[in-house]
Amino acid sequence: MNRLALLLVLVAAPLAAQEYSPSLNADANTRLYWGDLHVHSNLSPDAFAFGNTRLSAEEAYQFARGQRVRASGGLDARLSRPLDFLLVADHAEFLGVFPRLVNNDPAFLATELGSRWRGLLDDTGNLGAVVGEWVSRLQDPEYEQELSEAFRRTIWQEAAAAAEQHNRPGLFTAFVGYEWTAMVDGNNLHRVVLYRDNAEKATRAAPFSALDSRDPEDLWQALARYEESTGGQVMSIPHNGNVSNGLMFALDTLSGEPLDKSYAEARRRWEPIYEVTQVKGDGEAHPFLSPDDEFADFETWDEDNIGRSVAKQNAMLRHEYARSALKLGLELDKNLGANPFQFGMIGSTDSHTALATADDNNFWGKFRDSEPSPERSANQMGGSLWLNWKLAASGYAAIWAEDNTREALFDALERREVYATTGPRIALRFFGGWDFQAADATAPNLADIGYEKGVPMGSVLSAGGGPGAPAFLVHALKDPEGANLDRIQIVKGWLDADGSARERVYDVALPTGRPVDPDTGKAAPVQSTVNLETASYNNTVGAVSLGTVWTDPDFDPKRRAFYYVRVIEIPTPRWSAYDAAYFKVTPAEGTPMVTQERVYSSPIWYQP
Repeated sequence: MNRLALLLVLVAAPLAAQEYSPSLNADANTRLYWGDLHVHSNLSPDAFAFGNTRLSAEEAYQFARGQRVRASGGLDARLSRPLDFLLVADHAEFLGVFPRLVNNDPAFLATELGSRWRGLLDDTGNLGAVVGEWVSRLQDPEYEQELSEAFRRTIWQEAAAAAEQHNRPGLFTAFVGYEWTAMVDGNNLHRVVLYRDNAEKATRAAPFSALDSRDPEDLWQALARYEESTGGQVMSIPHNGNVSNGLMFALDTLSGEPLDKSYAEARRRWEPIYEVTQVKGDGEAHPFLSPDDEFADFETWDEDNIGRSVAKQNAMLRHEYARSALKLGLELDKNLGANPFQFGMIGSTDSHTALATADDNNFWGKFRDSEPSPERSANQMGGSLWLNWKLAASGYAAIWAEDNTREALFDALERREVYATTGPRIALRFFGGWDFQAADATAPNLADIGYEKGVPMGSVLSAGGGPGAPAFLVHALKDPEGANLDRIQIVKGWLDADGSARERVYDVALPTGRPVDPDTGKAAPVQSTVNLETASYNNTVGAVSLGTVWTDPDFDPKRRAFYYVRVIEIPTPRWSAYDAAYFKVTPAEGTPMVTQERVYSSPIWYQP
């Protein structure tokens, strides 16, 4: 070929030159971001009443970004690694009024509520009487909103402005949002309301609070009105159903009507994500519901509801935990034609200290009195309602997104490409498809293969993609500052021939040499290296990474099913063990001292 012909070939083929880059697949360009979508500042009445009178959203964002903050108890607090995103989700009910009351804010004192509460404060000399009236207002179904929308919007604008000030697209995302704190007879129906939008758009209406309505369907209608009037986007994230006494995933609406297709479609539309783990216990599974699952009893809270008013009954549990709700969703999908419980899973802390901490070796509790101290593990009561030693150092949200922006992270939450961690930053990939091969699990471009051949966590895998059973590509890499991995499990739920939901947990990836019981298919417990005297462990057991391609051996193409991944770490000291070693104290009797942290992926659903 002469020089002219060669030049013509090169000029005529610009696209071929552009295709050299191996990262043209946009889906495979997702990166992993870590954060907390449920933190309270001193604008939340309970946070203020229980000791956080000083730490505002300003300190919450500073702490999340890795800066040193002086905690309410006087100690300095700092994360070893900054977070990528944060939502300060203060309660919409009486948002910010306690600081305004104590500081004699003229605008608040000019309201009827402000005048009455100031009188109570002056008469008693402490905040207790005001707190008592605030609690009674939250529990009174006949109580009407006393503060005007204009006043509430003013405080809401100030709260949202803090998020706007700290938002750094591409570097750190500060979401705008709040908590809708509905309780029915002491039963928890709380939701976090998360906006995709900036503060100017999000604050065009005051937050919809439980004083407006305690019915989630009314909340969804309010969110729909917001989107219609502003062109914005917003979602609702339910949290910790384990203190709802069966209401979180009930089969009847709050008004007592059986769930129908309209309800199912609305809930799936507005609530694509569920907060499965947080400081008030873990909500993935319960040993009563999953007796064959040796890892089901993790940080279990199952005594009563959030109001401590009604004891727990076993019949309630099915309607409180994520795994059982996913199974209920399969049954409802078959009967109604829509699945109301088709949610992805995240964790968040529910910290009321403004400090987003989920690490056992750096746990700052829920309220002021559960911050690190010699007393917090040995005391009789927490400042809220619970024994402090029962608090769980949990959790964070992990998001696979194209960029660290409100828009990209929100979109990933909406498509459910997210997972929950009880604290450790384990990197997890999970794909389902029909063409995965064993070699894909060790390929350096695993994510490219996952997106090319299948669908990621949070997706629906339709029938007809190939012969035989679907295959699942999964890979987990240990937290670089944490413990080795014990195992990867896949949890399957499906509908039997009679339409009833079943479940099974499979050990799908284990460190080399770990024995498996041929009868149960389960691995023996991993050796513990924990030294309680020094609150330490070592990584001489377990694996740095685990991965596999797993094919369901019991697949039936006619049956609805879901699959999600649970990755378990080797045993490590619980936060109570770190306290005992650091403060040289003896914890209260019955305090757990060793834990096995974990992550939960969002499910992949199979739809016949």
